[in-house]
Amino acid sequence: QMFSVHRRRREIVSTDRLQQNKDTVFFRDGVRRIDFILSYLDDKDGEKKQERRREFEANLKKAGLELETEDKSDSDDLKTYFLKIHAPWEVLATYADVLKIKVPFKESDIPHGQDVPLEWLSRPFRLPEKVMRPQPDYFTSPFDKDKIDFFLIKNQDTFFPPSTRNRIVYYILSRCPYHKEDRKETDKKGIKRLLNNGTYTSAFPLHDCRYWERNTNEQCESERYHLYKNWARFLCFYKEQPLNLIRKYYGEKIGIYFAWLGFYTEMLFFAAVMGVICFTYGVLSYDDNLTSKEICDPSIGGSTVMCPLCDKKCSYWKLNSTCLSSWQSHLFDNEGTVFFAMFMGIWVTLFLEFWKRRQAQLEYEWDLVDFEEEQQQLQIRPEFETKCTDQRLNRITQEMEPYLPLPKKCGRFCLSGVTVLFWMLLIVACITGVIVYRLAVYAAFASIMKDSPTKKIHLVGSLITPQLATSVTASFINFIIIMILNFFYERVAIWITDMEIPKTHLEYENKLTMKMFLFQFVNYYSSCFYVAFFKGKFVGYPGNYTYMFGKYSRLRNEECDPGGCLIELTTQLVIVMTGKQVCGNIQEALLPLLRNWWCSRKARKDQYSRWEQDHDLQNFSQLGLFYEYLEMVIQFGFITLFVASFPLAPLLALCNNILEVRVDAWKFTTQFRRPVAAKAHNIGAWQEILNVVAILSVVTNAFIMAFTSDMIPRLVYLYAYHPGSEATMSGYINNSLSVYDISQIPLLSIPICCLRYRDYRYPPGHQRQYSHTMQFWHILAAKLAFIIIMEHVVFVVKFFVAWLIPDVPSEVKARIKRERYLIQEYLHNYEVEKLKIQLSQSFIIEPKPGVCTATDMHDVLSECL
Repeated sequence: QMFSVHRRRREIVSTDRLQQNKDTVFFRDGVRRIDFILSYLDDKDGEKKQERRREFEANLKKAGLELETEDKSDSDDLKTYFLKIHAPWEVLATYADVLKIKVPFKESDIPHGQDVPLEWLSRPFRLPEKVMRPQPDYFTSPFDKDKIDFFLIKNQDTFFPPSTRNRIVYYILSRCPYHKEDRKETDKKGIKRLLNNGTYTSAFPLHDCRYWERNTNEQCESERYHLYKNWARFLCFYKEQPLNLIRKYYGEKIGIYFAWLGFYTEMLFFAAVMGVICFTYGVLSYDDNLTSKEICDPSIGGSTVMCPLCDKKCSYWKLNSTCLSSWQSHLFDNEGTVFFAMFMGIWVTLFLEFWKRRQAQLEYEWDLVDFEEEQQQLQIRPEFETKCTDQRLNRITQEMEPYLPLPKKCGRFCLSGVTVLFWMLLIVACITGVIVYRLAVYAAFASIMKDSPTKKIHLVGSLITPQLATSVTASFINFIIIMILNFFYERVAIWITDMEIPKTHLEYENKLTMKMFLFQFVNYYSSCFYVAFFKGKFVGYPGNYTYMFGKYSRLRNEECDPGGCLIELTTQLVIVMTGKQVCGNIQEALLPLLRNWWCSRKARKDQYSRWEQDHDLQNFSQLGLFYEYLEMVIQFGFITLFVASFPLAPLLALCNNILEVRVDAWKFTTQFRRPVAAKAHNIGAWQEILNVVAILSVVTNAFIMAFTSDMIPRLVYLYAYHPGSEATMSGYINNSLSVYDISQIPLLSIPICCLRYRDYRYPPGHQRQYSHTMQFWHILAAKLAFIIIMEHVVFVVKFFVAWLIPDVPSEVKARIKRERYLIQEYLHNYEVEKLKIQLSQSFIIEPKPGVCTATDMHDVLSECL
């Protein structure tokens, strides 16, 4: 009985240990590290899949990988098998040599940098040194299997970090065939094809621990825990990012994204401060706004009767009904806005130039200086191999490879272009529909507010005008249309990119990037372009109005308020930009948070294994970073292309990005499986897109200030047409309104002899009545001159700043040269010492007379080398 009791106790203890060891990143022996996980389901009718798995796993073993299978009976759902993969030292060394992975050979003796003055001010924002620099700086060189003793190999098990190990294993998995040796089916290879045909359900490397607690195994670094504790929590929003730890854990490609996002957010701080100063100036100069005072004055604005804004239901209205909107417009349309628009043109250049310098610094620190596109990125896509049945000889490898003939390529390209053009026209049609809505609904709002100004809108009283109601509702409808079109076009863009069959993953990403950005550009910005550059520009005048689809449609083109269209552009920008940011944050944070809550309940209840925990997380697709970049670049367009209409846009973007950094960090750390580490030395095609947006922003802001803002007409009146000796803005409203004789409409009999409308035309009775006055042409000339001067000034400053700031800091250039020199020197000394040892061994036997000694050979060899 005592023996049976002891045996039961031993079984319980061993069972408890096994349960505790389930949350591990090692094989059952506790020594070999799990570098990759493959999962699959045991289908009853999946004989072909079983055969593929047998061949694939047999070939993996031939490649040197070690495998261990977890039976489905041990899984939480009792359905899933897990295949654990370990790469031994020989495999890692062989493929590190093939991939030319840089590894350390000597600890760096170059200091990090000089002490920064007033460094104590930045201490609250800094992270511990161990987190910021998880490993010392080393001089590195491409790994060479024949020179193992040249490198700093203290422990073969930990020499290659987990990110490098999973990258090597994925390289093998992506090229391993799953056909029998007697069959030469070159298209049957790679884990991606096996995932596509359902042979395996997932493939991923493991996180090193749970994000909320350290790993109990001392051999495990618990880097995920440190990332969550110091980076992924929102309470750390004011702290710097541990970029070196991010790069070490996730790879350079993800590290570059977070470095760019953090740098962009830092630069937004300066734009936001300047925008707040500009807005504050508008608030402080509120009482000095003579134009709004005249509009609100009962004796001026109250006695000025304006022409109806639509043909049927709109009545005559008094100018002082736009009193509130004129005050609001002054907050954004003032003298400070011109300065802010020019500042943002220079800020964009500073941002891009300083980012190039920061990028060059990261390239040096992360061993990407001599980086060439990784072979893994340039490999032929499995889809290309499958769909392209034609083959030709590769001149470089002298092997047959699939290719897409030119006629097929042209046909697919034309079909893709037609599809993109169709969706662009669909966006234009939707925008046209919104414009028709504005024209039709404006009359309805005007009739409602005319008939019952107190009963039906009693809750908001005089704050609502037909213009404001139409603008706000149209902006919300436009935003809904944008989100719907965006949802469908994402799938269409992926479909037409797949249809083009790009050869490599890099080509696929670049093509999809251009299609998606082109669509998003038209989708998000077209409504703002309409308000900024078309609304109120082609109106005509009373008796000869311009109609959207001709006079039979009776849809008269929209007019701007007497204060200009800038406030409406501001409303449009705020609704679309803020709505996109709010929807994006809800989609990125709230929904995964609910899912995370449910999974955490399951984790506490079942205590399932490390590979099952990661299996239940979301897969990080190859295009995962694509959508993150796209979101930020669209935001970049909002704060640069139309910033003259809303100086607080950088502040909104800053607040959003502070949250965005932590939300993205939280997603990567807690919601996504660990992605395969990938290299990248820049942000790719997005750099060129940012450059194009930066140049376009100078042009759009110049046109906004000239044609959308009322700044130029006010300045022309102030300095050229003011009747008094002292230059003031008194009388500007009367000067900017033309007169129309209502007696020319015989069907109307009202006690008003004339109406006013916003334009510069000769009054009735003049020999050139209703044609443009000379002041109109002076204002137009001033607008064109302003555009030319502003563009040239900003562009000259931009190019001067770009020339003045080198892309690579001089300190980084010196460090690169120093490191290359030291690498050559150490390699030289290593080769000399190695040859000395070989020669010494060959001259152990006493040399024959007349033969030079080993010492002589050493001297000659050293001089030659």
